[in-house]
Amino acid sequence: MAVSSVKSMYWEGFPPMPTKRVYCTPVYRDRQLFVLGGCSDTGLPLDKVEMLDVVSQKWTGLPSMPTPRAGAAAVILNKQILIIGGMNEEQSPLGSVDIFNMDEGKWEKKAPLGQPSMGITAVKKDGRVYALGGMGSDAAPQALVRVYEPARDHWQPLPPMPTPQYAASSFIKGNKIYILGGRQGKLPVTAFEALDLETKSWTKYPSIPTRRAFANCAMTEKCFYSLGGLQQPGPHNFYSRPHFVNTVEVFDIEQGIWTKQSRSTRMREKRADFSVGHIGGRVIAAGGLGNQPAPLGSVEGFNPSKRKWESLPSMNTPRSSCSSLQIDNMLFVIGGVAQGPSNAVEALCDRESS
Repeated sequence: MAVSSVKSMYWEGFPPMPTKRVYCTPVYRDRQLFVLGGCSDTGLPLDKVEMLDVVSQKWTGLPSMPTPRAGAAAVILNKQILIIGGMNEEQSPLGSVDIFNMDEGKWEKKAPLGQPSMGITAVKKDGRVYALGGMGSDAAPQALVRVYEPARDHWQPLPPMPTPQYAASSFIKGNKIYILGGRQGKLPVTAFEALDLETKSWTKYPSIPTRRAFANCAMTEKCFYSLGGLQQPGPHNFYSRPHFVNTVEVFDIEQGIWTKQSRSTRMREKRADFSVGHIGGRVIAAGGLGNQPAPLGSVEGFNPSKRKWESLPSMNTPRSSCSSLQIDNMLFVIGGVAQGPSNAVEALCDRESS
C-alpha cells in the first residue's frame, strides 16, 4: 500500500455533540455517525442517542435507548443498530440487548446475552454478530464467546477464549477473529489468540512481548501493532513507579512472530489511552495521556517504507479516553476526556485516498 504524504493528512472538525460524554459507543452508516450512551459529566451512564449527518454537519437527537449504558458494544445490521451489554447506573454489567430500527425510529428489546457483561468486544461477519469476553457481575473477566443470529433472535455459545479478558482489541481478517490487548481487572493481558469461524477452534499465537496497561492495537494488511501504554513496575524493572512508554511491537502475520524493533521505530511521544487507526498507509496514534499534566493533542503516523514515525497535524481538541471509529480514509475521534467529558468530534482524513 502506498504511503500518503504528511501534507495530505488533515483534521476535519465537526460541530460538537449536544451531549458531553466519555465511554460512548459510535457506529456509522451512509454518511451518518451515531453516538450511543456513554458516561455524563456526573459519571452516570446515558440513554441519549445522537446522530451526525456528516454532509450537512448537523446533529439530530434520536429516541433514547431503553436502558442507559456506558462501555457497550454495538454493530450495524442493515438499517438496525444492535447494542450489547455495557454498564448500568448502578455500575453493574448489563445482559440486555437492544436494537434500533432506523426506518421506524424505534427501539426494540432483543434476546439478552444470558450473562451480564461490560467491556465486550463485538464484530460482525456474514450477517452474524460475535460478542467476545467481558467482565461479569463478580468483576471477574469472562472467556465467553457468543454468536447472534438476527433472523432467530438467538445467542449461541461458541468455544470460550483460552484467556478470559475484557476491553480487548478485535480484528477480522479472512475467516478469523483476532483478539489481543485486553485486561483482567487492573492487569493488562498479553495473550494473542484467534477464533477460526469455520472450524470453531482457537489458535494461540506468541504473546505480546511486554505487559503494558492502556496500550493500543492496530492492524495493517501484513502486521499487528501493539503500541505505547503504561508500564507497571515489576521485579526486574528499574523504575519504581508506573511510567508511560513509546514501545512499538509488531507481529508479522506471514512469519507468525513478533519482530524485534529498533530504537528508531519507537513512537515519538510516550503515550497511553490514545486513539489508533490505519490511514493513508500509516498506523496512527492520536492524543492520549503522557508525561504532561493535560491530555495530548499530538498525532503521529508510522511510515512502514521509511520505518519511522512522522509528526502529523495535531488534534483540534487534545483528549484521552476517546471513542474512535475508522471508516475508509477517515478516523473519527469522539468525546473522551479533556478537563471533564468532552463533546468534541473530529476526523483525521487523507486527501490522497479520498
